Amino acid sequence: MNRVALRMLVGDLGKYVGILFGLFLTSFLITQQSAIFLGLMSRTYGAITDLGGPDIWVMEPKVQFIDDIKPLADTELQRVRSIPGVAWAVPLYKGLIKARLANGNFQTCNVLGLDDASLVGGPPVMLEGRLEDLRRADGVIVDEVGASGKLAKPAATPDGKPVPLAIGDSLELNDRRAIVVGICRVSRTFQSNPVVYTTYGRATAFAPRERRLLSFVLVEAAAGQDPAELATRISAATGLLALTRDDFITMTYTYFLKYTGIPINFGIAIVLAFLVGSAIAGLMFWNFTLDNLRHFGALKAMGASNGMLLRMIVLQAALVGALGYGMGVGVAAGFGALTATTELAFRLPWQLLLISGTAVTVICTVSALVCIIKVVRLEPAIVFKG
Repeated sequence: MNRVALRMLVGDLGKYVGILFGLFLTSFLITQQSAIFLGLMSRTYGAITDLGGPDIWVMEPKVQFIDDIKPLADTELQRVRSIPGVAWAVPLYKGLIKARLANGNFQTCNVLGLDDASLVGGPPVMLEGRLEDLRRADGVIVDEVGASGKLAKPAATPDGKPVPLAIGDSLELNDRRAIVVGICRVSRTFQSNPVVYTTYGRATAFAPRERRLLSFVLVEAAAGQDPAELATRISAATGLLALTRDDFITMTYTYFLKYTGIPINFGIAIVLAFLVGSAIAGLMFWNFTLDNLRHFGALKAMGASNGMLLRMIVLQAALVGALGYGMGVGVAAGFGALTATTELAFRLPWQLLLISGTAVTVICTVSALVCIIKVVRLEPAIVFKG
C-alpha cells in the first residue's frame, strides 16, 4: 500500500511539484529571513564577544547598549580596582573617530583603546602582524574588511581597484598620524564601520578633547569569585553599573529588540512566508486528495480500513514535508555560504533548523488532518458513481 500511496502522490506531477514548492518556499524563507535577523542582531554585541576574556564590564549607570558611550572619570578605575574579589581591572576606550584618507575623504571608525600594559581585549584573530606591535610609535591595527574596503587607498589607475591598507601604511585619526602595524579579523559591526585597535593612551590622544574619556572598565574576577556576585558588589560600592559579559550582551540585544524596527520587519516577512507556504501547500494537498477520492473509495470498497488509508496520507504528507524542508534549508544554507564574505549578515544555528522544521511539520499535519477527515467520511460507493 505504501507503493500505491507514492504512485498516487507523484501521479499528478503538477500538484506534486506545487505541494513541494509551497513547503520549500516556507522552509527557505523562514530559515533565510530568520538567519539574516539573527546575523544582524549578533552584530549589535559583536564588540563584546570579540573582547573575550573580561568577566565584568563596568560603565556609567545610564548606558543602554555597547555603543551608548557615557564616559567615566579616570579615577573610577582605581575605585574598581580597590573592590575585594577583583583580580585586575583595566581601562577601555571605545569611540567613533574620523579618519582622513589619502584622497582627502573622511571615514568614521570604531576605535578601541586597549590597556597600554596588558593589551587586554585585543582582536580575536590576527592575520598580519602581532598584538604587541601596538606598542610601536603611532601603531594601530585595522580589521581586514575596513582595510580592504572603506579605508583602502585609491586605485593607481582610474579604472583600477582600491589598494587595501597594508602594514606600514599610514592614515590620520583626528589629524594625528597612525601607522598600520597589523591586520585583524573581527565581527562585523552594526554600523559596518571599520574597526581600529590601538593603546588606551594613544586612543585618548586621537579622540576629541573631553573631560572624561574612559568608556568602560574591564574586570577579571579573582579565582573562586562568582562574577555575578562581584558585579553586584562593584555596583553597590561605586554607584556604577557593573554587568557580567553575558548580562551586557543581553542588555544590548534587548535594547535593539525593543527600540528598533528590526524585529517587526523580519517578523512580518517570516509570518508572510508561513502563510503563503501554508496556502500553496495546503490547497495543493487538498486538491490532490479531491482528485484521488475515487481511488481512496476503490480501496475502501476492496476492504482497506480507515487506518490503512490514514497511514497512506501520513506517508504522502511526510514525504513531501521532508523533501520540501530539506530543499528549503539546503538552499538557505547555500545562500548563507555564498554571502559569507559580503556585507549581508547571516547566522544559522541549529535551533533555527528546528523552528523551520516545526513550521513545515505544522503545515503538513494540518493539511493531512483535513484530508484524513475527508477520506474517513468517504463512502465507498463513490467509485460506482458516474
